[in-house]
Amino acid sequence: MGAQIGLMLIHLDTSVLVDAFTGTRRSLRQVTAATAAGHVLAYCAIVEYEWQRGPRVDAETSAVKDFFGGDQVVAFGGSEAALAASLYRRVKRARQRQADLAVAACTIDRGARLWTLNDADFKDLPELLLYQPD
Repeated sequence: MGAQIGLMLIHLDTSVLVDAFTGTRRSLRQVTAATAAGHVLAYCAIVEYEWQRGPRVDAETSAVKDFFGGDQVVAFGGSEAALAASLYRRVKRARQRQADLAVAACTIDRGARLWTLNDADFKDLPELLLYQPD
């Protein structure tokens, strides 16, 4: 993937959200750098669901709210559902990947890049562009 040029819309996968805002917060520096560079970070309602189902402590939930404000969650609606269903019918192991396919569909539908720590989970989706921090 390499470095990207210009400002972009980046959707976070649950793996990045968890890595940036729990435990040792390894990815927080990169998330902060992406926003400082002017990129717009958001995530799909499916990621919000995965984040909230936890386990989370209040400090982690508060940190995400403080960092993003309230406008970061992107709806998962009819067009995203149709695209996710199309992806589901095309890929292997679709039943085990339903949430990932929904997140990918939301990202593709918005013309965003997906930032994930699990690139292998998405490698068979050529229309999905991945974000790799510098």
